[in-house]
Amino acid sequence: MIARQAEAERERRAVTIQAEGELEAVQNMADAARTLNDEEGALHLRTLQTLNSLSSDDSNTVVFAVPAEALRALERIGSNGEAAVADAVSSASDKEGGAPASSSSSANAE
Repeated sequence: MIARQAEAERERRAVTIQAEGELEAVQNMADAARTLNDEEGALHLRTLQTLNSLSSDDSNTVVFAVPAEALRALERIGSNGEAAVADAVSSASDKEGGAPASSSSSANAE
């Protein structure tokens, strides 16, 4: 009889300890969620940290989702960059080809 009471008391304490641990874990997760929400760049850093930890094991395959809006923005930046390079090449070739820009600079030098 005493053995059953002792076992029941141990089980009760184990359940209480487990519940306290779960409560603490939930509070820590809520704190982490608030930090990720409040600090600018924190979520991005956490994502990079997760990718870094996954990359140390060669047997993992990582599927990284990128929002379509981000891809479109990169596409626009890339096409604007290509246009700027084309303009720079065009103006540089005009200067080298004896265009009025180079003759005016030599006239100013005299």
